[in-house]
Amino acid sequence: MNPANTRPPPLLYDRPRMRDVTKPGWPLEPVSADLRRLIDACAAYVVEHVDSLPEQPSFDVDGAAELASSFAEPVPETGCAIEAILARLGPAVLKSFTTAGPGYLAFIPGGGIPAAALADFVATSVNRFVGVAAAAPALARIEAQAIAWLAGLMGYPAAAGGILTSGGSLSNLAALVAARAAKLPENFLGGTVYLSEETHLSVLKAARIAGFPDGNVRRIPVDGRFRLRPDLLQEAVEEDLAHKRRPFFVVANVGTTNTGAIDPLPEILDIARRHDLWVHADAAYGGFFRLVPEGAARMPLIERCDSITLDPHKGLFLPYGTGCLLVRDTDALRRAHRMEAGYLQDVSAGLGTPNFTDLSPELSRDFRGLRLWLPIMLHGLRAFRDQIQEKLDLALLAHEALKDDPLFEMLDAPQLSIVAFTARPPRGDPDAFGAEVLRRVNARRRVFLSSSTIGGRYVLRICVLSFRTHADRVRDAVTALREEARLLAGA
Repeated sequence: MNPANTRPPPLLYDRPRMRDVTKPGWPLEPVSADLRRLIDACAAYVVEHVDSLPEQPSFDVDGAAELASSFAEPVPETGCAIEAILARLGPAVLKSFTTAGPGYLAFIPGGGIPAAALADFVATSVNRFVGVAAAAPALARIEAQAIAWLAGLMGYPAAAGGILTSGGSLSNLAALVAARAAKLPENFLGGTVYLSEETHLSVLKAARIAGFPDGNVRRIPVDGRFRLRPDLLQEAVEEDLAHKRRPFFVVANVGTTNTGAIDPLPEILDIARRHDLWVHADAAYGGFFRLVPEGAARMPLIERCDSITLDPHKGLFLPYGTGCLLVRDTDALRRAHRMEAGYLQDVSAGLGTPNFTDLSPELSRDFRGLRLWLPIMLHGLRAFRDQIQEKLDLALLAHEALKDDPLFEMLDAPQLSIVAFTARPPRGDPDAFGAEVLRRVNARRRVFLSSSTIGGRYVLRICVLSFRTHADRVRDAVTALREEARLLAGA
């Protein structure tokens, strides 16, 4: 006990929130004026960065390794000024692929609209837990409503549901786990998975993580437009049944990464229903093209698939790390993922909104729903629809400009917003010629394109999906391709 005439020192949280200006660093909870200064400094950096995006090179990694090595440093014991931190961060941002810029036409771009950044700032500042609805009922409802909006856009019934994830990889994994629980016994090792040769790598990885041997994954050949062949799917399923295996899961691509191909959904669904297979539409890239007037006709019957992967960080231009899994039967997710824990008994009731912890592999997670809900509320759906339509039009513009060029050969007319083509030089190795053309085009740093290998051929790709990409930048890409190809061919 303390002597009668002494008092215990004040607790830390009894002390006034005041920064000692004689010492470096900042308290974990700055006073209001200091907090505003921090926010204003970051806001100024972001505004300047966004304003400069049209003039930034499409990529710049010269000297990036040396810059990266400068961040290999001991943990600081005391802090430093926000201005100094941003001064170091700025060059690190610039020495990278300019994925948020208008010239990024490589791989599948992610957008990063400013409204979503504002939503993340608010969400992480209020720092509410939405994994269980009882902890933040209205915020959990906001996220559930945003998911319901996406389900409705895909044509799903009102009873459908889903989860927001970090992206297509986890969405595909959660779908496979749900299908495993719905279609297979506890000893599931006889289950077989079907996908096309063009299906995204994440599905193969999901099968392995979910416990299926690589030999249980059937890669079905594609047709001349790079779509899964239903006749060969039927043959593979019948062969597995004859060998006492358990067909249970088939992936239908709605926009492949290589060419944007859309698999024949009606035929796949017909085969699946005859053999009791779970049909999963991997629409991470292509799903949001359903928003345009002719979109539903491009992906007929997607609303009948058991599950759909969407990536709002692709087709809705949100920041990387924003994925979604939709399911026609929400209980299928619940049966696969829900587990009981005594420490959750006080918040087990969903209050009319599902507990996302019951539907997902995740327990602790951020409030992702705001970065989807706020931009839609702020801009309205029409703004996104108009942007998506423009991307389809721009892909057609590039295709029309290149399809009759003797130095290039189109693989297919764009099914979505990807233009895939090979080089056709007057002499020499087409693959080497194509790779050198790509290197030269990218070296201009006005646009950044990527390549792939399809059927053993070196393929160049233009993928238009940034809300900042418009006709001028696509014309720059076409002009650069033509000029560099002619210079290289000596024409």
